Amino acid sequence: MSLGAVLTAIVTPFDEDLRVDESAFTTLLHHLADHGSDGFVVCGTTGEAPTLTDAEHLRLIELACAERPAGKTVIASTGSNDTAHACHMTERATELGADAILSVTPYYNKPNRRGLVRHFGEIAKATDKPVVLYNIPSRTSLGLPHDLLAELAQIERVDYVKQADNAALAPVDGLGVYAGNDDLFAPVLDMGGCGGILVASHLVGDRMRRMVDEPERRAEIDAELKPLYAALGTTTNPIPVKAALNLLGHRVGGLRLPLVEADESELAVIRSALAEVGLR
Repeated sequence: MSLGAVLTAIVTPFDEDLRVDESAFTTLLHHLADHGSDGFVVCGTTGEAPTLTDAEHLRLIELACAERPAGKTVIASTGSNDTAHACHMTERATELGADAILSVTPYYNKPNRRGLVRHFGEIAKATDKPVVLYNIPSRTSLGLPHDLLAELAQIERVDYVKQADNAALAPVDGLGVYAGNDDLFAPVLDMGGCGGILVASHLVGDRMRRMVDEPERRAEIDAELKPLYAALGTTTNPIPVKAALNLLGHRVGGLRLPLVEADESELAVIRSALAEVGLR
């Protein structure tokens, strides 16, 4: 199945008491659907999954599946460094109606190659939906080299990789490639990849949609958006995108510790980038 090209890694809005704000989540999801997104990755890094309880995590997946407009996809992020927990969350997300599963490389405990193959094999058994591997060594300290990705592609239902290692970007035999960083979106499209799992699409989703639909203008649009990509990396994601959304009038609230809200110097960078791309 096609998951779509512009997939937004949706933030998790919180209220003033840092409880999940389901109404704001639903409003944002529909806004994204109206502005270029083909689907949503729910409870990923940008959704602050590490500080969500399992009940909150699964409720957001349930809500996204119930509220998604026709034709939009929900990719549930259910990864863990505990294989049993990842399988449990994958099973539940599948039952709740997710169209695909995003599963990050196990972090901190650093399994060897045989352990990685078994880990992702067990996750693939826990669902009948496509599995998207998530390669982000900057956060996990463990990368998935190309020969291992090609081996993992032999596992039934392991169909895609979200590639967030810029230096390793290349086609992978047996896997559809999604950009895992906004600045990889155009290069992935240029090499015939599937699209991107994106953060800037919260703010400029229509323009990122045009990068798919108007390939002759892709490089021009990408160049215009580079200041925004840089500003959204001025400190740890999702601090900048939540700040930008709040500045633009979207009610997404603050962040749960250990993440903290953008300071004045960071806000200045974000405001400047929003103005440079015509959003303020």
